[in-house]
Amino acid sequence: MNSHLRSTAGRRTLGLRGLLGVGILLLAAPTLPLLAAEKKTTAGSNDETASRAAFLEAYKVLMNPRCMNCHPAGNQPLQGDDSHIHTQNVQRGHDGKGLYGMKCANCHQEKNVPGEHMPPGNPKWHLPTEEMPLVFQGKSPAELATQLKDPKLNGGKTLDQILKHVTSDELVLAGWDPGDGRTKPPLSHDEFAAKMKEWIEKGAAIPE
Repeated sequence: MNSHLRSTAGRRTLGLRGLLGVGILLLAAPTLPLLAAEKKTTAGSNDETASRAAFLEAYKVLMNPRCMNCHPAGNQPLQGDDSHIHTQNVQRGHDGKGLYGMKCANCHQEKNVPGEHMPPGNPKWHLPTEEMPLVFQGKSPAELATQLKDPKLNGGKTLDQILKHVTSDELVLAGWDPGDGRTKPPLSHDEFAAKMKEWIEKGAAIPE
């Protein structure tokens, strides 16, 4: 083969190799965004899984008598570790502070009354209002998480405000100082606040 033919054949070979290379890149290129999207989806899924798990831990506190007793399904607060209906026929009232002469503050003073099973106290002692009762009693994890996320159901709060409420509100903190003869929630307050924070920061996912 003379030099001219060898040169032409070489150029054809290089051309074919180039075309094959471009074809491989074109075939691979669409998969790159898909791989990135798959990675992103996996990360999001992991966050949602962690978020749901965190809420399920916090749910144990929200359904504990120290929280749930002030978030009843009806208009009467609950009492005791068995969450029985409050005696003396105490009612919520429109503002959550009791009805007529049966005001919460009549028995619930600013501090716990000394003695076993005596009334616990707090300057802000009250139930949620009649207009926005914020029921916990009987709610599944999914129902309660949905309620806490929705400003129309949670008293007009953002998730950041919900987190601030459970982290620093003195009436929430009173749940860990319930007075003699009462059990405390299953998590410490710091653990509970951390789980609520994790639930919110990882997407406030609704448990299945």
